[in-house]
Amino acid sequence: MTEPPDRPVEEGPELREPDLPRTARVRQKALRTGWTTGTCASAAAKAAAEHLATGEPRRWVEVALPSGRRVTFAVERAALLRPGRTEAVVVKDAGDDPDVTHGSELTATVAWRSAPGLALHGGVGVGVVTRPGLGLDVGGPAINPVPRRMIGQAVREVIDTGARGVDVTISVPDGERRARRTTNARLGIIGGISILGTTGIVRPFSTASWRASVEQAVAVAAAQGTPAVVLCTGGRTERGAMRLLPTLPEVAFVEVGDFTGAALRRAADGGLRRVVFVGMVGKLTKLAAGVLMTHYTRSRVDTGVLGGITRAVGGPAGLADAVDAANTARHAYELWDAAGLLPTAGAELCRRVARVLTRFTEGAVSAEAALVDFTGTELIAATGGLLGDAP
Repeated sequence: MTEPPDRPVEEGPELREPDLPRTARVRQKALRTGWTTGTCASAAAKAAAEHLATGEPRRWVEVALPSGRRVTFAVERAALLRPGRTEAVVVKDAGDDPDVTHGSELTATVAWRSAPGLALHGGVGVGVVTRPGLGLDVGGPAINPVPRRMIGQAVREVIDTGARGVDVTISVPDGERRARRTTNARLGIIGGISILGTTGIVRPFSTASWRASVEQAVAVAAAQGTPAVVLCTGGRTERGAMRLLPTLPEVAFVEVGDFTGAALRRAADGGLRRVVFVGMVGKLTKLAAGVLMTHYTRSRVDTGVLGGITRAVGGPAGLADAVDAANTARHAYELWDAAGLLPTAGAELCRRVARVLTRFTEGAVSAEAALVDFTGTELIAATGGLLGDAP
């Protein structure tokens, strides 16, 4: 196990831990989970597909989450628009998460097409991607990969698209208005919201109660004598971290969401001597800049940090300038990757994150960091001590 430093902690960026959004500070009851826009879009698509295939509208529809769990949704309305074209609506319930898309009408229009296969389109209120760095085709609809697969699976449960093709269009009638309360325009998503989700479930990471649950999870890990606590930003990174550090017990892995600072304080208070942070490039960039509460309304990714890292590791000036101006942290990651600089720059990013985390605890814990890819499964870079633990 890595020992805490016995020397003054290095200087670095100013450490900041912004407060929660005002509406998310206090909850008097247990938090209720909700459903992502991707899940609701898949339910609407299945309802419209069933209506198209059978001629009968459905009041309820069942779809599969990425985990394999199946859930049932009420269909708000279904209609035959004309022969060979149907539409269905499912209303999004985001649970207790302060989500701007709560109550939005996820609308799917399904129509027969001449060629076999399934073609997915974005309709009114679904944003169009206009910049690189989002993992989606520029010019295409802002429907992320997992929702795309969910929508396809839902439709194929009722229509054999290998034999007969369909066009599926996802719309959100008030999506453009709702998108004004998001960062979509800054990211280059124009004209509406994004269809998001990786698990199909909205968990309320952005609330005071979630922060309390993070602190409790770290306290439990400390009480059980784990040699380290591993802080992960979400389910994908947690699964990747468990593969990276297979000798640690399950209780050592904590999904911190945005509350890295709160988790670190509790780790130090509980006597934990080693903390490992596993995340993707966006969260790591915020941490490297000294931001310990990373809710999107309270902090933004500063790609200038990544440009500085590019210069620090000897990257070409032109690449550093491009990274400075990158649309997102993912865009910067892709620029590093294309230039063959990803492992080196990623290692420097991890080193800076580890330094910030150790400083935040005033040296009470020894922090390490790991950068994983966007699936959460591939280790891109890590600080030296952690690499010694990797299989």
